[in-house]
Amino acid sequence: MKKNDDSATGIWKVISASSVGTMIEWYDFYIFGMLAKTISTQFFPEGNSTAALLSTLAIFAAGFIVRPFGALVFGRLGDLIGRKYTFLLTLALMGGATFLIGLVPGYKTIGIAAPILVLLLRLLQGLALGGEYGGAATYVAEHAPASRRGYYTSWIQTTATLGLFVALGVIMLVKLNMSEAAFNAEWGGWRYPFWTSIILVGVSVYIRMNMSESPLFAKLKSSGHVSKNPLKESFSKKANFKMVLLALFGAVMGQGVIWYTGQFYAQSFLETKAGLEFEQSRTIMLWGIAFATPFFVFFGWLSDKIGRKWIMLAGMLLGILTYRPIFSEFLKDTDTKNWTTHAIINTETLAPVQHVLPDGNITEKQTNIIHLENGSWYHITKQQTIAAADKTVINVTETTGNKHLPQGTYWKFAGLVFLLILYVTMVYGPIAAFLVEMFPTKIRYTSMSLPYHIGNGVFGGLVPFIGLLLTTTFPGNDLVGLWYPIGVATLCLIIGTIYLTNKIDKEVDD
Repeated sequence: MKKNDDSATGIWKVISASSVGTMIEWYDFYIFGMLAKTISTQFFPEGNSTAALLSTLAIFAAGFIVRPFGALVFGRLGDLIGRKYTFLLTLALMGGATFLIGLVPGYKTIGIAAPILVLLLRLLQGLALGGEYGGAATYVAEHAPASRRGYYTSWIQTTATLGLFVALGVIMLVKLNMSEAAFNAEWGGWRYPFWTSIILVGVSVYIRMNMSESPLFAKLKSSGHVSKNPLKESFSKKANFKMVLLALFGAVMGQGVIWYTGQFYAQSFLETKAGLEFEQSRTIMLWGIAFATPFFVFFGWLSDKIGRKWIMLAGMLLGILTYRPIFSEFLKDTDTKNWTTHAIINTETLAPVQHVLPDGNITEKQTNIIHLENGSWYHITKQQTIAAADKTVINVTETTGNKHLPQGTYWKFAGLVFLLILYVTMVYGPIAAFLVEMFPTKIRYTSMSLPYHIGNGVFGGLVPFIGLLLTTTFPGNDLVGLWYPIGVATLCLIIGTIYLTNKIDKEVDD
């Protein structure tokens, strides 16, 4: 391979083929989280929406928790048989599992079997993703010139956020073209994004079938120096295992919580705590993602010039210092008590909605939409529970939700989300090159995949679940969920500052 001739390596063909497949895998993985609220009503019994949502997020988190096991299984395969065929297999597994989730009947049809089947498919998704990222990042890095490794691998780094972007876009496209009831029905529109996956995966498998093996691995294989036991060499040798631990606790752990707070937790917070209506909460995320995504490549490029360490740690530090102020702004600007300076134009009353409870009682929700002069509006929902026997009201509550922001506040929120995702690009853009340079070729797939997927899958993937759990446990404090990512990022920042090196390893093809 000519290191000084990008065209000779077909580097852009390599990046395109790797990136398309990896983006589709992220799309598959994240549509579950994007639809968590709807899925919770389909695969769990009615009666306790908070418990159902927590259970759904637990299943979502389970997919993250098994990612390290996928890293071990497929990382070993990647170091034994090659990068190309391993991430072809992971792509097929991910696409098949996603498609099948869209075919599982709801709780009303098959009972407890519904969430069990979804959990099993979600675990298969997690295993597949555990093998995908390490293969794609390694494959691109082993084609890239040493002096531009950060820049070229940063294109792979955009795929996770682009997968999230595509997932949001597809869900919005489906939802905005049908009624709320049609979208949320047992066999409604929420299933379409899952079914679409099989087409995307088919296209990507075809593209990847025409790729050649990584030149460094091919050279290693032809010389007979392929590792006979990648797991043993990665984790039983003290020097290499030390690097695995340093990668996890000094970089990837913090990167993981920054990634999921800036994107997943932010979207969940805007919808559940700030109470924004569906379209605005999703489009705010889309704008933030669209404007921030080019910075993955910028920070990857910059890391080739000044090193990876301080860019990643700066992203963590910014998150630690600004998360609470930014999320406080979300709460303050969506508090309808602060909207009283604007006159009410009109009040629209919707038809009451009734649900029969398991005990025979009936809950009735009467919703009024309050329209303000500045273009914003919000719902006031009066909910009453009526005893079935004598129709007497036994409990009455009042809640607010589904708020629509005025234009100025809407763009302010989009700007704040952009900042959150900018931190993501700082920690995530350089990290593929950083991990590749830490480990030798013959055990690279295995060695880099495990810390990456523990940091992202366990520490990062648990951010939405732990955040909701904390806010449920301490209901008076909507910001309490932020202490988990702030704490993890702070620990990682300290370890990384002390122990990481900023030196770029120019030779990875040992």
